[in-house]
Amino acid sequence: MHNILSLILEAKKKRIEILRKNRQALLSLIKKMPVPVSFKKAIKREGKMSFIGEIKQASPSAGLLRKNFSLVEIAKVFQKQKVNGISVVTEEEFFLGKMSYIEETKKITNLPILRKDFIFEDTQILESRAVGADAVLLIMRILDEERFVRLYNLSKELGMEVLVEVSTEKELRKVFKLGVDIVGINNRNLHTLEVDLNKTQELIPFIPPSAAKVSESGITTFKDILWLKGLGVDAVLVGEVLMRAENIEEKIRELHIDV
Repeated sequence: MHNILSLILEAKKKRIEILRKNRQALLSLIKKMPVPVSFKKAIKREGKMSFIGEIKQASPSAGLLRKNFSLVEIAKVFQKQKVNGISVVTEEEFFLGKMSYIEETKKITNLPILRKDFIFEDTQILESRAVGADAVLLIMRILDEERFVRLYNLSKELGMEVLVEVSTEKELRKVFKLGVDIVGINNRNLHTLEVDLNKTQELIPFIPPSAAKVSESGITTFKDILWLKGLGVDAVLVGEVLMRAENIEEKIRELHIDV
């Protein structure tokens, strides 16, 4: 499992080679897109914990999460249960995602949609806006500072917000030199795939109050959510426990209590 990140990135590079050929088509599609919905406004609510529901069919750590996967049904449940934002995993090889999932979700809900993927090329940012993403995930672990700045600025130019994912204090200090305003702390080690919620506790003191603070991975109970709220977290991103649930609607009601 220690090599899974490099395998994901290699697979992604091959797909990007094909994507580059469609650059002009992507630019044409972007011109027709409506203005993005603010992800930060949706998840940073004074004194309230927000809930980001994640749509993903599989993961490298857990394999297939939902045998009878229905994107439409899941998106409808998220809309009905009034989650604050939706994360759509689009990585194809290891998470069984598709770019079309964003377009399909957009038809069902008016909630802001985050594209969650391993993004390291300009063309991926264009692709995200071309299918209607309101925000994108940038993972500091896989980007050098120069590339991060370029992708971050391009996203902003296109009207999208950026959830910047960090897993170390060093990464955090780097992003705040750049004025980042939505930070995701990943409780999962991307190399070992092990999860530790204490990662959020360790890093949250270094995040300025003005930034939206999101805790990602390993959140399975309402007790977890209450504990994270006590640390000053603005939003939790919950995926695996929802996708594994026999009844997703019931599981959201259990976790998404307005606190």
